[in-house]
Amino acid sequence: MVITGSIKKIRAISRRRAKPGKIIGFVPTMGALHEGHLSLIKRARKECDFLIASIFINPTQFGAGEDYKHYPGNPAKDKKQLKKEGVDLLFLPNTNTMYPPGGASVYAYENNLSRVLCGKSRPGHFKGVCTILVKLFNIIKPDIAYFGQKDYQQALIVKKLVKDFNFPIRIRVLPVIREQDNLAMSSRNDYLKGQARKDSLCLYGALSFAVKLIKAGERNPKKIINQMKQLVKSRKLAKIDYIEIVDAESLKKIKRLKGRVLIALAVYIKRVRLIDNVILNVKK
Repeated sequence: MVITGSIKKIRAISRRRAKPGKIIGFVPTMGALHEGHLSLIKRARKECDFLIASIFINPTQFGAGEDYKHYPGNPAKDKKQLKKEGVDLLFLPNTNTMYPPGGASVYAYENNLSRVLCGKSRPGHFKGVCTILVKLFNIIKPDIAYFGQKDYQQALIVKKLVKDFNFPIRIRVLPVIREQDNLAMSSRNDYLKGQARKDSLCLYGALSFAVKLIKAGERNPKKIINQMKQLVKSRKLAKIDYIEIVDAESLKKIKRLKGRVLIALAVYIKRVRLIDNVILNVKK
């Protein structure tokens, strides 16, 4: 595995590999790798001729009071894992490389998908996400980029970004990977100890309860959301950011469940913000 933080070097390697019929895959990460990340790497390894991963903790997607400076990381462990999974090239830039002093810090791209759910409670977050991805896509020029369903809203926004700016990139969105207790894999899970870990299971519990209600015939999203809220609030350390049921493509609220819907929630367990979701195809 080649490791570099140089844009010039990674472009040169990528160009050499960009031959007719050869597929370049790309998995962007912020490090602190877990099985969710590795599931993307494994799928990409099967589908691509040359596989690139990146590790960069992107400052522009963190808001005031968020955990940018304390975001978990273990570069040595991450490198070993990526090498073991067969990654060909690891892009490991520093902040000055991606955001040169005096340059534009945030690319002002937003759309209707970025103003709801996590975008509503984290203003500017998706501007930062789109900024770094535009940079990475331009540097690496992959054929396929891989994202996880846990960050479903982000994946939708990336798909629209690619379409709006005519990037010749396919976006793959792979299923949520869960721990043994069904908590969605996240780098922030390491912060959860004791009662906090137990209370964090309310996210999956609320989603499972919602699915059960829908399968039993409930089609009123407000009733489902209210019962999900009661379940989450029963956990002492849990504080709801949002619980929503929306159209899975437009992210718009719906009055009655029908078709492909997204059930999504964000919950604080003490100071740790967790997200999770399920997607259902609901019949009348």
